[in-house]
Amino acid sequence: MSEMQMRVSDEDRERTTLQLRQAFTEGRLTQPELEDRLELALTAKTYGDLLGLIADLPAEHTPADDVVELESKNNHIKRSGDWAVPRRLRISSKYGGVELDFSEAVVPHSVVDVELDLAYGSAKIILPEGAVANVDAWRGDHNEPKVSVPSRPRPGALCVVVSGRSKYGGLTVRYPRKRWFTH
Repeated sequence: MSEMQMRVSDEDRERTTLQLRQAFTEGRLTQPELEDRLELALTAKTYGDLLGLIADLPAEHTPADDVVELESKNNHIKRSGDWAVPRRLRISSKYGGVELDFSEAVVPHSVVDVELDLAYGSAKIILPEGAVANVDAWRGDHNEPKVSVPSRPRPGALCVVVSGRSKYGGLTVRYPRKRWFTH
């Protein structure tokens, strides 16, 4: 059996849909083309099926060292809304806090490493529903992390691995809050 005839996983389908969405945002695909290809990608059975959907698109560009470093002495570091999440985030803040909201972010990786170095600030990480977080490598000198999401990896779910330390601040990891009065 050739590799093109081998069956694909949900992660393979998800990776292809992310590449198709990226091609759409770059203007390489029209809305109807994107919709058609997404439908085919989500029902693909083999690698050959998926390859046919992206053969006319540039190869997925993933830098080998996809690390973003953010540093602040006094200000709050915040990422929310529709932002591109790198494979690794290194954040250093002396007095300010950190808020990372992944709930609407574009996350092309199944695992994201977040390394925090906080002196006096706290960190809040908001994950999309179904995502998991591993905070085993996190150390707070005065506070235990408050984690209200599962830590066991799930197939196809985003896993955020948090490491680092906080001297006086804390760490909170949760899902978005439910809004009661939205239309």
